[in-house]
Amino acid sequence: MKRNPLALVVVALMVALMLYVGFHMARRTGSAPRLAKSTIAPDFSLESLDGKNVRLSDLRGKAVLLNFWATWCAPCKIEMPWFVELQNQYGREGLQVVGVAMDDASKEDIAKFAKDMGVNYPILIGKESVGDQYGGIPALPETFFIGRDGKMVDKIIGLKGKGEIEESVKKSLNTQPANSQSATVPALDTQAQK
Repeated sequence: MKRNPLALVVVALMVALMLYVGFHMARRTGSAPRLAKSTIAPDFSLESLDGKNVRLSDLRGKAVLLNFWATWCAPCKIEMPWFVELQNQYGREGLQVVGVAMDDASKEDIAKFAKDMGVNYPILIGKESVGDQYGGIPALPETFFIGRDGKMVDKIIGLKGKGEIEESVKKSLNTQPANSQSATVPALDTQAQK
């Protein structure tokens, strides 16, 4: 009995896809909290590509676009240049884009990818526990918009148009800091990532 090599490849790909989806669904199930608008964004501390620990709460007073992404994610590659443009356009007004890499690539591979994409904002090395704080990150990309007061303003799952992303950025920028001390937040150093 002769076997068709193409059929074997198709079956192997189907099995691999089912294992991949099953693994990721198992990781994402459970009692991960759903974040509602106007709730305080969960704080975290993650390492940046330049080896510094970055806490979300250190950015209080800025509007934050928090993007969970991966090097293998095709839609992420589409929106990253938009984030570069938005950081350039709205950075002086108080926007801080922050990328959280949620894949198993090495720190060096992530840094090379970010450099090749022209990223001008900090990239942090993600942890599953941080993703869980944000509801489990069921798909990539997933983007959270956090106001100057640290509260959730909006959320986008998957790829949306640049105009929709920009509208959410504007909503974040239109929030008021929780107190006057948080309005003077230092910018993150992105030069070490280039």
